Amino acid sequence: MSEEITYSDFERVDIRVGTVIEAHPFPEARKPAFKLLIDFGPEIGVKKSSAQITVHYTLENLVGRQVLAVVNFPPRQIGPFRSEVLTLGFEDEAGAIVLAASDKPVPNGKKIM
Repeated sequence: MSEEITYSDFERVDIRVGTVIEAHPFPEARKPAFKLLIDFGPEIGVKKSSAQITVHYTLENLVGRQVLAVVNFPPRQIGPFRSEVLTLGFEDEAGAIVLAASDKPVPNGKKIM
């Protein structure tokens, strides 16, 4: 278990829901990954993310899927790609990433509560 934090610490992490509108291969990545374009609605807009989710997902089944992402981390340069948000997921038993998502559709850009 991690160190305890306060509720105000949690509030500083801006986790939003967005819809993947494009997914592309990312052959330059050191670990297998996809490049995602995610629509977070009118307030935040479309952001780019690199995600190591190639075991459980294909490019085709990612488009249209809602995902959760941290939108207030600074951008991170990953090879030739600038990742603007951190797409969230969990490791399965084998260490492959399973996306964190809402079990029902919600408007893009909604903040986790």
